[in-house]
Amino acid sequence: MAGIIWHDRVDSTNSLALRQISTLDNLSVLAAREQTAGRGQRGNRWLSRPGENLTFSLVLRFGEGGFPPLAAKQACRINILAPVAVRDFLREEGCDCRIKWPNDVFAGGKKICGILVENGLDGGLVAHSVIGIGINMNQRVFDELANATSLSCMTGKQYDLHASLEKVVAKLEAWLPALRDGDAYAALRREYDAALFRKGVVCQYRNLLTDKLFSGIIEGVDEEGRAVVTNCDDGSLQRFSFKELGYIL
Repeated sequence: MAGIIWHDRVDSTNSLALRQISTLDNLSVLAAREQTAGRGQRGNRWLSRPGENLTFSLVLRFGEGGFPPLAAKQACRINILAPVAVRDFLREEGCDCRIKWPNDVFAGGKKICGILVENGLDGGLVAHSVIGIGINMNQRVFDELANATSLSCMTGKQYDLHASLEKVVAKLEAWLPALRDGDAYAALRREYDAALFRKGVVCQYRNLLTDKLFSGIIEGVDEEGRAVVTNCDDGSLQRFSFKELGYIL
């Protein structure tokens, strides 16, 4: 671990990491007690009460001074690794949770963690990756987020954020071999598949390419991290890339 750098107040830990990417060591962690412009998937804001939750970014560097080169087509491994590591942490704390494809984490049917991965590419290789993670820890009231929960809501306990962050980072580091080792990645995918939210259950989804609703069953993910879904309306087996499949919650 290169080290955890805590900030009292930043716009976004991902934005800060990307601004400082040329000076940050591999495995640097930037954490904030308050984010003023936290970012989530699809341009959404990540809302979090100051001092109550974990909001941080882990920097991965590839090539000189970092991990062995990673092909851009293998960048999906990062999106699979992060939620599995968070799942491992939450499960160890006594919280049963599931991974909502591609990389949100749900507990009790509500969102407990959001993840935003931003990669910098150099040709066909990943030069760096910033993994932004927000875990709802001690917050008990979610005024604007009806579909949110926290670890404290699930267990009734309060958590030390500094100690918890060290645990989460350790879980992330434990899965890093999956970025370069085929067997480790196969094990990671098995863990991810087994933890998928609504896997094997008929539910309503939206095809974001056609804007059409359909009944489907999530079967798992393929080698490229795409969601493999049986379309119950026509019997076809379909694959969806990021931003192509919408959940009806």
